[in-house]
Amino acid sequence: MENPIINKVAESGLITIDPANFLPQEETAVFDLKDYLFMGLILKEKDFREALKNLDWEQYRNKSIALTCSVDAIVPAWAYMLVAAYLQPVAKEIVMGDEKELQKQLFLKNINAIKSEEFTDKRVVIKGCGDIPIGEYAYMEITKLLRPVVKSIMYGEPCSTVPVYKKSPAR
Repeated sequence: MENPIINKVAESGLITIDPANFLPQEETAVFDLKDYLFMGLILKEKDFREALKNLDWEQYRNKSIALTCSVDAIVPAWAYMLVAAYLQPVAKEIVMGDEKELQKQLFLKNINAIKSEEFTDKRVVIKGCGDIPIGEYAYMEITKLLRPVVKSIMYGEPCSTVPVYKKSPAR
């Protein structure tokens, strides 16, 4: 009599969360104030306002925008505010910072959209290996989000996990 092969991982009731599933998919663009600086150093208010007034803002429609100044220049706060005032009606999202910061903020927004109540009293494995590098901040945010509701959190793969959190038994 042969013993059937049992997939203990499948029967364990573990729920695997792959952080890569929360990476931003939307179209992005960078709005760099350096392109509006006189001699690459100075923002001339009159010229800046005129340039913004004549810019085709439709190029930013439904895109997530990184608003930055990639050169070392003194840019007044109102300049960022003015650009945001033009972008807000057309852009999907506006983030202060470079493209890397934009991707991070969009990633965190996607993570925070997880409905944590769906994981109440579940055993969760947060996938730790993959083709796409995931920043440690993403793992931390998922842990912060799920810890109040889950039975346990593990890191890695269902066949080889590192325990991160286990709910104490009720007293």
